[in-house]
Amino acid sequence: MRPLLLPAALLLALIVGIAVPAAAQRPTGYPRSYDALIAEARVEGGVRIYGNADAAAMSAVIAAFRRTCPGIVVQYRDLEAGDIYRRVVAEAAARAPSADLVWSSAMDLQAKLINDGYAQSYQSPEKPALPPTAVWKNMGYGITSEPIAFVYNKRLIPPARVPRTHEAFERFLRDRTAALTGRVATYDPARSNVGYLYLIEDFAITRDTASLLQAIAATRPMLSRTTEPMLDAVASGRAAIAYNVVGPYALTRARSDPRIGVVFPRDYVLVASRVAFIARNARRPAAAKLFLDFLLSRTGQVLLARQWLFPVRSDVAAPRLGTDRARPIRIGPQLLVNLDAIKRRRFLADWNAILTQGGVTR
Repeated sequence: MRPLLLPAALLLALIVGIAVPAAAQRPTGYPRSYDALIAEARVEGGVRIYGNADAAAMSAVIAAFRRTCPGIVVQYRDLEAGDIYRRVVAEAAARAPSADLVWSSAMDLQAKLINDGYAQSYQSPEKPALPPTAVWKNMGYGITSEPIAFVYNKRLIPPARVPRTHEAFERFLRDRTAALTGRVATYDPARSNVGYLYLIEDFAITRDTASLLQAIAATRPMLSRTTEPMLDAVASGRAAIAYNVVGPYALTRARSDPRIGVVFPRDYVLVASRVAFIARNARRPAAAKLFLDFLLSRTGQVLLARQWLFPVRSDVAAPRLGTDRARPIRIGPQLLVNLDAIKRRRFLADWNAILTQGGVTR
């Protein structure tokens, strides 16, 4: 998934260097052994991160890390989720320099990398503050808690008509199929890793998802690989409404664009997380651990929350959906089932059949 405000082909590196000569201090509550990790990180002198969180949003986080851990150069490479996966695999096979910390919103691809041996175990001192669903095998750590939303054009859809549940969304589409033809947007699961993941999770929650997808298909939807084109389409009015959009990106855009409205459905809300792990062959593992701990710390989580990357920690102030509607996607081996080649082919065949029945040409 492409972060907002960046061209699809852009590879942005943020370099944060040594600012002050002071040494990093062990955070309150951390074990004394952490002093040795800090010393090792200072010797390493830097850390390379592959991530798909928006680079502009990460600049404040990296600057704060610099102040906390002076002497460590941070290289943040902004890549699409699929590119992160392919690059980690290819560089490991070639024994080439790669990321020390891998952080992506493609939860299933991250789970596969962890399961296939590309991660190393690390028990963060911040682990006790995290929900059990956010940690897998002391390798994969969910950093954020990102609800999935409906996004709509405020001029084209008055507030009273905006669907507030999945059932209402389907009814809205069926009642206005002609008017909405060509004006509904969603991810293309054949090209979007997160789009595929969200639909799989929708089906796991309710069988009514098939009926909803049929209603979407009947509108000849605009299918997107990434989030930004959908938000652009909604803002311009080319699309009236979009389904299963990453909430933080939508909220960030809506904050500066009054044409966009964001709704978190009242029946259930998928909640995804950006998963991070320390690479098994990290050349600077100590610095990577420091950066991971900073992301999980209260300070790091507060900074992420300011960029609408909602915190995974419950002790950091942020909008909360309520446990009755939130459906967190758990980090774990169940995500690997989604990547089974036979299951994926069958799912995409069913998806294509629904699109064909709805009259969609691709």
